[in-house]
Amino acid sequence: MVEVSTPLKWLLRLVAVGYVFFLVAWPVSLIVKVTFADGLTTLVDTLSDPYVQNALKLTAYVAFWAVVINTIFGVGISLLLVRYEFPGKRALSAMIDVPLSVSPVVVGLSLLLVYNGRTGWFGPTLESWGYQIIFAAPGMIMATCFVALPLVIREVVPVLTEIGDDQEQAARSLGSNARQTFLRITLPSIKWAVVYGVVLSLARSLGEFGAVKIVSGNFTGETQTATLVVEQKYQNFEQGAAYATSFVLAFVSVLCIVVVSLLRPKESAQ
Repeated sequence: MVEVSTPLKWLLRLVAVGYVFFLVAWPVSLIVKVTFADGLTTLVDTLSDPYVQNALKLTAYVAFWAVVINTIFGVGISLLLVRYEFPGKRALSAMIDVPLSVSPVVVGLSLLLVYNGRTGWFGPTLESWGYQIIFAAPGMIMATCFVALPLVIREVVPVLTEIGDDQEQAARSLGSNARQTFLRITLPSIKWAVVYGVVLSLARSLGEFGAVKIVSGNFTGETQTATLVVEQKYQNFEQGAAYATSFVLAFVSVLCIVVVSLLRPKESAQ
């Protein structure tokens, strides 16, 4: 281990803190400052707007189902990657990181080309069966699922790798079936990784903009999420409402992360 002098340590800490402050803390604090510049008036007036209320409800609905879907499949894929060997395993692991490298706008356009009700590959057939994907909640959920896909998996995989499968093998040797082994052995061991992955997925889902804008159509009062309301309000020179809506989204995301960090046992956080 390389010894670092005390002045250099403080300099590195100052650089790190300054970087985070100017990149994250300061801009977010300005949103809070503008939102409450005239007390609670701006926030209350914004939350009283029926279009904002509808957008927040739709955002919560889309984020909820995206998190549920990503949690179920995320835990399943994590078990598949860690506990089993199969052809294409490395390719699957690499594909999981694609949402982190591909622009959300490209994702939205891809879904539009596949599920468009007029020219898409599957859209006309699905709409003939009564299922509308694009410009409706299903398409928005799919887009949000895509952009938040890696978050649960990348939290759970390292924990599964670290704990190994000794206890699971012991449980199976004593007669436990796969369901009992998962619920009594595996899930308790990875529960905090799952919870933290869910929180990160929720925060990412609440703030998704590009992909959702493409597949939703951004119809006011119908398929407009909170992030799209922020854009519309800002472009219409209703900056107070834009900042207030942004504050609500940021507050929910930060609150979730803070609560989980406080509740998470220290030994689990290491």
